[in-house]
Amino acid sequence: MMWRQSGHRHRLTRMSTRKKVHAFVRVRPTDDFAHDMIRFGSDNKTIDIHLKKDTRRGVVNNQQTDWSFKLDGVLHDASQELVYETVAKAVVAQALDGYNGTIMCYGQTGAGKTYTMTGTTENYRHRGILPRALQQVFRMIEERPTHAITVRVSYLEIYNESLFDLLSTLPCAGPAAAPVAIAENPQGVFIKGLSVHLTSQEEDAFSLLFEGETNRIIASHTMNKNSSRSHCIFTIYVEAHSRTLSDEKYITSKINLVDLAGSERLGKSGSEGRVLKEATYINKSLSFLEQAIIALGDQRRDHIPFRQCKLTHALKDSLGGNCNLVLVANVYGEAAQLDETLSSLRFASRMKLVTTEPAVNEKYDAERMVKNLETELALLKQELAIHDSLANRAHVSYDPMDEVQVAEIHSQVRRYLDGTLEEIDVINLRQIQEVFNQFRVVLTQQEQEVESSLRRKYTLIDKNDFAAISAVQKAGLMDADGHLVGETDGQGFGLGVASYSSKPGKKPKSRRMWKEQFSASAATARKEGGSSPLSGKDVEVSTSKTQLTPLSKDADVKDMVLRDRETSNIDTLPSDSPKEELRPPRPITPPSKAVAFEDFKNERGSEINRIFKENKSILNERRKRASETTQRINAIKREMDETREALDAQKALREKQGEYEKKGLIIIDEEEFLLILKLKDLKKQYRAEYQDLRDLRAEIQYCQHLVDQCRHRLLTEFEIWYNESFFIPEDMQAALTLGSSVRPGMVPVSRIVSLGEDDQDKFSQLQQDVLPEGPESISFYNAKVKREQKHSYLKSTMGLPRAQRR
Repeated sequence: MMWRQSGHRHRLTRMSTRKKVHAFVRVRPTDDFAHDMIRFGSDNKTIDIHLKKDTRRGVVNNQQTDWSFKLDGVLHDASQELVYETVAKAVVAQALDGYNGTIMCYGQTGAGKTYTMTGTTENYRHRGILPRALQQVFRMIEERPTHAITVRVSYLEIYNESLFDLLSTLPCAGPAAAPVAIAENPQGVFIKGLSVHLTSQEEDAFSLLFEGETNRIIASHTMNKNSSRSHCIFTIYVEAHSRTLSDEKYITSKINLVDLAGSERLGKSGSEGRVLKEATYINKSLSFLEQAIIALGDQRRDHIPFRQCKLTHALKDSLGGNCNLVLVANVYGEAAQLDETLSSLRFASRMKLVTTEPAVNEKYDAERMVKNLETELALLKQELAIHDSLANRAHVSYDPMDEVQVAEIHSQVRRYLDGTLEEIDVINLRQIQEVFNQFRVVLTQQEQEVESSLRRKYTLIDKNDFAAISAVQKAGLMDADGHLVGETDGQGFGLGVASYSSKPGKKPKSRRMWKEQFSASAATARKEGGSSPLSGKDVEVSTSKTQLTPLSKDADVKDMVLRDRETSNIDTLPSDSPKEELRPPRPITPPSKAVAFEDFKNERGSEINRIFKENKSILNERRKRASETTQRINAIKREMDETREALDAQKALREKQGEYEKKGLIIIDEEEFLLILKLKDLKKQYRAEYQDLRDLRAEIQYCQHLVDQCRHRLLTEFEIWYNESFFIPEDMQAALTLGSSVRPGMVPVSRIVSLGEDDQDKFSQLQQDVLPEGPESISFYNAKVKREQKHSYLKSTMGLPRAQRR
């Protein structure tokens, strides 16, 4: 097995063989199918196109009339399930093993690309490749309990060569810090600013899908009433860690599900205005996509024009890269659209010439790697202990040294430097490192001691401190060449010949004046931002950088007094005292009822809202239990039917073989007897479960009554609070006290935001009708109901300002 290391040091990609891109064609069903022009091969992989010659071109006519296309499959009159089994199931299954995958729908506008990719939400059986892929991913995760698998999704739209995040309207997406843009790094292409959402269950993934679908841009023209005006890429990111193995490697993969906008001829679609501009961008990007495909199919081409448009740039890793690529070409079967059908089939043929290199994407888990290294370290310590015992060495500790051991080594180094210790015993590597470290500590301490002793006797002036040098020159202690008075041989110590006026045992007047002048100049330099002559930061002990000037103790004291005086005169900013928070005045324009309703539920109506939520949760819990009981009853009923069939078969076999009687009683075998007992127990369970279901239905009816009462009271209280807070003048608020005759609440309750009781009732009816036949569809319909509830809420919110103006 060969390996290839990518640009990131924690990512390895297993080498794989090159493979061709799979291309399928799906023909849209129609009543006007051109049987004389379109024929399918017996192998269901060939499609032949025949055109009649145009007689208007004359006798000599070299027009081509026949074409034959060899693809990986022809899907004619195929169901959504058959399309998914043929096209996408293998790609999604390999994604759980670490292989990237891309499924792309291409074709003329109205040919069925969006129906193939997404399907419809009204009927569960008509869902497309995308929801079925999400369902397969979560089903395969349940079948792999030995792996911890996380799933994330994103939804990108490319509209008029601009990138948009279709999931940016979700609250969890947060405000976009930067516009969505395409970026590249050593690992490949990624979309900067695109929100990626973690989905822990199938229902959450469907909710994200439906949310993105509602944000897509569509338009109507003569060819298609709901034409997609943008390219959309739904990406599923999978990350799998092993629960059982301690290996630090884990696999990652992504599945790109691409729904391309349809190509269209402006003469047929009749596009105008904004739709015409959209069609221009769509046809342009699809032309660039075809150019990239042609370049990928030509082995002699070195440069691939991926950056000509946003579509090809975003799909750079998917087109001819490290992934399993599948194309579905959607075409018409009518004679009027035969030219566009030929164009789509040519694109599919070119796509089959492209080769990809799918490989497993492996990364390293840093946390697990640390744990493995810690385990290996413990084993190595044990092995060292064995070697020490075999070599008759005393117990040697290989752990980091504590404070006592470090102090002991420091003492040994001190004694070794003083000459009281002949040698230092070394037993392991850590001790060697610590000995050298203590040598450095001792050297540093000695340098600090020398520097402190010099500071007590001399004043250190940095040669780079021009303010201090200027003050010394003004005092007459340094000449123009930078040498101190009394300096001998230029060595930096003022221990040579003193000035002529100075005498031993007396303090000359000029020296006292110099000290005052020097201190004042130093203070002035510090105020102007210059470095202080006594600053410890710029002091160096080396004589090549500093000059040492003898100074009396009185000068040091004066300098310290000046520094303290300057420090005390620094103006400090007064701290702002906390101000009392003012109560916000009532807004001039009342807020929308949707916003006010949320505030009301959190403040004045918090108690009734809490009771309402509790009753609603109890109601939902009873409904859930009723649904589970219904499923158990259906399961018991099916088992009873199977038991009856088996019992009838045993009875028929007994009658055929001949019955045995003893004292007027028919003798049966043990198997038939056990079936009778089983049927009896099942009937007993059925009656008990049915009685529980009746009790639960009664409880549901009662809980529904309580929820309706709480809802009515919550809305009524909100009406009163809303009028009190925003409509009644402030000077009349006193009249609203208890016992007064004024009673607000004149706005009709029908304008308040709906709490979704109708949707809940619809969903309960849906559970009773649909779910027993298809239990796996519960996540799909749950997400659908949530989307409808959100749309109802937004529609009510948009209507509130208009109602308020009336």
